[in-house]
Amino acid sequence: MPPRVLEKIAEIMDRAPTARRTVLALILEDPQRVLDETFEMLAQRANSSVPTIMRTCRDLGYPGLREFKLALAQELAVGGSPLNRRVRIDDDTKQVIAKITRGSVSVINGVQAQLNPDAVQAAADAIVQATRVDCYGVGVTSNFMASDMQARLYRMGVASNSYLDPHLQLISAATIGPRGVVMAITHVGGMPSLLEAVDVARSQGATVVALTQPGSKLAGMADIVLSVEVAPDPVMPVGPEAYLAHLTVIEILTVLVAQRLGDKAVARLANIQRTLETRGVDMHQHPRLDWDEAANGPSGDAP
Repeated sequence: MPPRVLEKIAEIMDRAPTARRTVLALILEDPQRVLDETFEMLAQRANSSVPTIMRTCRDLGYPGLREFKLALAQELAVGGSPLNRRVRIDDDTKQVIAKITRGSVSVINGVQAQLNPDAVQAAADAIVQATRVDCYGVGVTSNFMASDMQARLYRMGVASNSYLDPHLQLISAATIGPRGVVMAITHVGGMPSLLEAVDVARSQGATVVALTQPGSKLAGMADIVLSVEVAPDPVMPVGPEAYLAHLTVIEILTVLVAQRLGDKAVARLANIQRTLETRGVDMHQHPRLDWDEAANGPSGDAP
């Protein structure tokens, strides 16, 4: 079994150059803080530079900053609390709030570091040019994401559907055609039923956009891969950090699609908002319903 991150640090600490030794000491002192902060922040605390942080990661056997952070996150997840990989069972409320919010910021920063701009641009272009966009999810989190993606596209005037049932996904895939787009969303990326539907969609000539982790089976089948990776969750196979990462990618993709649709999408969204504000059930100002007046008439006298 290869040595763990913190074990590697202990092994090379004594022979590391002074600047890198300071970085290693900060990692050992509070590895979770290092995971949650940017490398610029770590460099500032170490009175060093990002290139020095990069060389330190390579000393530990990792080709880059992202690989080092991922390995560290996985190690902390395995050895952490069963509640949350950042939270200890005896943490007070203030500590829980601080640790989880810092972790959320770290996840979103990780999306920025991992997401390939060319892939996101290609996905937005494909969606705008498609005759139909069918969104597939698998599992509770991915099903929500697929439904959310479909709702966003529908509001902007893009012909879109959301299919969460494996049988309906196969029917969708068999009928989508070469100008269609399948948006497949799953963090794990290995559910056989979803892979079958994607394979059928490809056989029909559709473009497959996958939101998944790099190296998954789904990623290998997709035409366009929006790949993000988060550390394993100690409680659920797909935890809240994957949820945050996927939601961030969907928001980015939505904005890019809206930009390409231009005034048409802006006008449609404005009309939806105006309609909901004036006629919808979520109006800001509701007419007050007076049950006595409704029963007795405006004068208060019973009919």
